[in-house]
Amino acid sequence: MKTRIFFGMAIASLFLLVLFSGCSSKRQVGLLMDSFAQERWAKDKQIFEKRIKELSGQLLFDTANGNPDRQFEQARKFLESGVDVLVIVPVDQYQAGKIVKLAHKHGVPVISYDRLIRNCDLDFYISFDNLEIGQLQAEYLTRVCPKGKYAIISGPTSDHNSMMIKTGQLNVLGPYIDRGDIRVVFDKFVSRWDKGEGYRLMKECLKQNPDINAVLVANDDLATGVVNALEEKNLAGKVWVSGQDADRLACERIMAGKQVMTVYKPIENLATSAAELAMKVAQKSPVPSLNMSINNGTYMVPALLLQPNVVNKETIKLTIVPDSTIK
Repeated sequence: MKTRIFFGMAIASLFLLVLFSGCSSKRQVGLLMDSFAQERWAKDKQIFEKRIKELSGQLLFDTANGNPDRQFEQARKFLESGVDVLVIVPVDQYQAGKIVKLAHKHGVPVISYDRLIRNCDLDFYISFDNLEIGQLQAEYLTRVCPKGKYAIISGPTSDHNSMMIKTGQLNVLGPYIDRGDIRVVFDKFVSRWDKGEGYRLMKECLKQNPDINAVLVANDDLATGVVNALEEKNLAGKVWVSGQDADRLACERIMAGKQVMTVYKPIENLATSAAELAMKVAQKSPVPSLNMSINNGTYMVPALLLQPNVVNKETIKLTIVPDSTIK
C-alpha cells in the first residue's frame, strides 16, 4: 500500500512539474509605453497584445504616464522578473538609453517602438518613416496654399520623431521660402504631445500673425488645440491645418472642413510587426532582414520603417477602414 501511495505521489509531482514548466516556458515580452494621452496608443497596445498571445507569448505591460524616471523603474522590475525582451515607447529619447544599458546587463535585447531611443547600443527600431510624414504634410499644404504666411507647430524635442517630421517639412518648404512665396512667421516646439500645448501656441501665433494662411501641425492631438484657437477667431476652415495619426476627432474635422489633411499610419501593421519581431527575438530565432539602419547617435540600429499615407476628405473613408474595427 505504501508503495502505491508513493508511486501515486510521484506521478502527481511529475504532472505538476510538467504543468508548471510548461507555463514558465512561455516567452515573456515586456511592453513599456509612454501614456494613453493620445487616442492611437490604446490601439497599439491592443493589437500588440493580441498578436503576442496568438504566438503563445506572455505580455507584461506598464505605462509611465509621461514620467521617464517611472519608466526606468518599470523596466527594472520587468528585467528582474525575467522578461526575454523589452519593447519600449520611450518617454524621453535620451533618458531611455539608461533602460537599454540596464537591459543589456541582464542580457535582454530592446526594441524601440515608434520613437527612437538615442545615444545607446539599441538592438532594433520599428516605426514609420517620420521624414516622409513631414514631407507629406508640407507637400499637401503647399499644393493647396503655395503662397502666404506659414506657422510650424512641432512636437516635443524629447521625441526624435518631432525632429524628423520637421526636417521633412523643411525639405519641402525650402524652395518656396527661397523664392519668397512662403514666409515661416511662427516656428515652435511644444513641451509635450498635448492639445493644450497646440492651443497655447496657436493663440500666441494669432496675436502676432492674425492673417496666418497655413499651419503645419505635427499631429492630430496638437491640431485639436490649434483648431480650437482658430475657432475662437472665426478662422477654422479659413486656415489650412495639417495633422498626423488620423484619429477620430481629426477625421471629423476633415469632413467638416476645419482640417485639410492628416497622415494615416496603419497601426495594425506596426503593432503586429513589432509583436512578431519581439517574439522572434525572445525565442532567439533568426530575425528577418529589416529594411533600413538608423543612426541613433551611437550605433547604426537595424530598423523597419513602414509607409504612411495621406488622408483627406476624398480618401478618408477608404483609408481609415482597416483600423476602424479596433475599438
